[in-house]
Amino acid sequence: MIKPIGSDELQPRFVYDSKRHHQLIHEAESLPSATISSQAAANAVMMGAGYFNPLEGFMNVADAVSVAETMRTLEGRFFPVPVLCLVESAEGIAGAERIALRDPNVEGNPVLAVMDVAGIETVSDAQMTLMTQQVYGTQDAEHPGVKTFNSQGQIALSGPIEVLNFSYFQNDFPDTFRTAVEIRHEIQERGWRTVVAFQTRNPMHRAHEELCKMAMEAVGADGVVIHMLLGKLKPGDIPAPVRDAAIRKMAELYFPPNTVMITGYGFDMLYAGPREAVLHAYFRQNMGATHFVIGRDHAGVGDYYGAFDAQTVFDEEVPEDALEIEIFRADHTAYSKKLERVVMMCDAPDHTKEDFVLLSGTKVREMLGRGEAPPPEFSRPEVARILMDYYQSIS
Repeated sequence: MIKPIGSDELQPRFVYDSKRHHQLIHEAESLPSATISSQAAANAVMMGAGYFNPLEGFMNVADAVSVAETMRTLEGRFFPVPVLCLVESAEGIAGAERIALRDPNVEGNPVLAVMDVAGIETVSDAQMTLMTQQVYGTQDAEHPGVKTFNSQGQIALSGPIEVLNFSYFQNDFPDTFRTAVEIRHEIQERGWRTVVAFQTRNPMHRAHEELCKMAMEAVGADGVVIHMLLGKLKPGDIPAPVRDAAIRKMAELYFPPNTVMITGYGFDMLYAGPREAVLHAYFRQNMGATHFVIGRDHAGVGDYYGAFDAQTVFDEEVPEDALEIEIFRADHTAYSKKLERVVMMCDAPDHTKEDFVLLSGTKVREMLGRGEAPPPEFSRPEVARILMDYYQSIS
């Protein structure tokens, strides 16, 4: 099985030992505490679940700046993006050696993790600007990732953490949320050796289904892990439970048995395009995938990134020795009326745009809202039914 990054075995920051867990819960009640941002909470969840292996906690400012510039910490450890815990104020925690980090996404703000405080630093405006530009490729305040990053505050809390729960992800998505540890275990149980990972933050239409099958066939995979984002999305995105139901129905009806694992992970989208694509590959290796599908404008938003920047970044910026996982590079995929099947558009160079079944997201949402199913070449009818029910319920 493919090894995790930076160690022979995963080293999740979640406290599995029940005695230690109980002690920390009790200790946290008397510790100074800070309610952190949703993005920082998601970072803690990813460390707890083993996805960010071998990170032990939040980076200090020097490491974060180094990672933004070079994808390496000052000690040379590879990581694609800064992992920061930014807050607006250090009031109540200044001088503390240990603090409790509280969850912003759960009522009552329960303790999410306990941190050994290595540093409480002010991030300068120049450092914020540098990290924003390097990670997001822009400083445009209208970019949703930039807006979120720069709204958290400029006080950075750094140090190793011990995670005590998986936030609302485990509570709200018990059938879907899985840690990297759990996914590795299930891959071994299924006897899969070559594994494709597929990222989605939307329901899967016909082209996504076929893209998974193309990737599996091309690399000789035993199975595909459809790995759903369960964290915060942008306005208008379809809620995770609806996506989950639609994807499960597609897998049940249109994939052979024991070839699909449907799971989800707790993270907030960064919309950082190329840098986020590298991060996605990083934690898919940690969960045990050998191959990862990256298509056009992966993790992008608007027109901030080129169509294939999320693929070329692996050739131009990622150090050769950083990752073992292999990238399956995909183009826009659609149903060809000429060939009567779904193809990558780059594989049909003689086709015109009219030869494909192409529908915009806006057009599809309008159809679903009217109770009208998209053509079966675009969406499986059983999947369309689930989405129609959702859109009609909110209209």
